[in-house]
Amino acid sequence: MKNIAVFASGNGTNAHQIMRYFAGNSKAMIRLVITNNEKAGIIHKCKQEGIPCFVFPKDNFVTPYALITFLIQNNIDYIVLAGFLLQIPQALIKEFPKKIINIHPALLPKFGGKGMYGINVHKAVLEAGEKETGITIHYVNEHYDKGEIILQQKCAITAGDTAESIGLKVQQLEHEYYPETLKNIIK
Repeated sequence: MKNIAVFASGNGTNAHQIMRYFAGNSKAMIRLVITNNEKAGIIHKCKQEGIPCFVFPKDNFVTPYALITFLIQNNIDYIVLAGFLLQIPQALIKEFPKKIINIHPALLPKFGGKGMYGINVHKAVLEAGEKETGITIHYVNEHYDKGEIILQQKCAITAGDTAESIGLKVQQLEHEYYPETLKNIIK
């Protein structure tokens, strides 16, 4: 059985989808969720699903040794980022090489980097006049959104789309492909 830690900073819609997907899985389980935001919506979703959730303030990611120790003590095999907004420190990447996976709401390498998350990405895609967007699932390395790409899925941008409607299309792709891709990586 592989143990997964999910890192989330906000509402946790992707994290919640992942929790539900792995419920009852015999090969992998969501062992715990970590958030850097004590007011994150994911905390309530963890209570609903009976999954332990821990708040680690931003300082724990600047100097991550207590966090690394905590993950090792909990036998974590993989870290899954689901709307996690902090940069992952080099020490954590070194401790979990090719074991930290992220999803980005655009087709990387376009529209990645610091500040490119959520609605910011969708506004940038729309303003650039793109004809399609999508998701990129990738391994995390020391640079924002530059890790090795695992999977990309696309959706069309149509006349009349707004940043919000693009966000809904992208979220559908996230919910459809992220859990299944994680399962395939972990097995």
